Amino acid sequence: MAHHAELRMYAAPEPIHAANERWLTRILEHLGHSRRAAHDLSLAELWLSANLLLTQTCGYPLMTSLRGQVRVVGRPRYELPDATAGNHCSLIVCRADEPRQTLAEFRGSRGVINSEVSNSGMNSFRQRLASLHQQGRFFASVSISGGHRDSLREVHEGRADLAAIDSVTFACLARYAPEEVRGLRVLTRSADSPTLPFITVRSASPEHIETLREVMNQALRELPEVVQTLGLPEVLPASESDYQILLDYQREAEALGYAQLR
Repeated sequence: MAHHAELRMYAAPEPIHAANERWLTRILEHLGHSRRAAHDLSLAELWLSANLLLTQTCGYPLMTSLRGQVRVVGRPRYELPDATAGNHCSLIVCRADEPRQTLAEFRGSRGVINSEVSNSGMNSFRQRLASLHQQGRFFASVSISGGHRDSLREVHEGRADLAAIDSVTFACLARYAPEEVRGLRVLTRSADSPTLPFITVRSASPEHIETLREVMNQALRELPEVVQTLGLPEVLPASESDYQILLDYQREAEALGYAQLR
């Protein structure tokens, strides 16, 4: 039977995409499954597909729109700058020539987020800013870019002053597409969050999930060049409860009167 197997959350630069494809190919070989085309599916459609074998989602949708509708297979243990031991963070970036040195000094500036449902781009950012807002507002304006790389471009080109970028994305770009982060500076970072979960269909049994995670790790052991490229030596066991902290971050911001990043 053909199944959807896609890793779209970290799909660029090209060495990252190629390494993910090699990893998925080896996983499918071990499981004896064929791959079903998914190019016509949106992320939301992919996450909820009845034919899903394996994909990756963001922790915030996992605990909101996807809660109870998918099963967590595990979470990646990246070993990259600002991402280790199954956790990552948001790097809050500005232009390198920006004279402001503290987050509070950016009150009244222009923010950019990749998505309203992103943990690293919005939720962690909101929690970090919550103690600094005035009458429910921190920024003069907030735009939505559609992706972390687009947010970086908006800051770089002067259309925004501040963005929160997933530390795994930032590390991959710094290594394989340094021109995309050149001229930018990390002002500060957010609190840690669990790394983006790998998921499968809701109907998957605990035994199937354990087998899938074991095969993912077996494939990594067999593909050291993939481990090196992705900075990903292991997939750790995980469950929805690991991601409860993301809702805690949301509640912290709400308790401080900053329910919406604005």
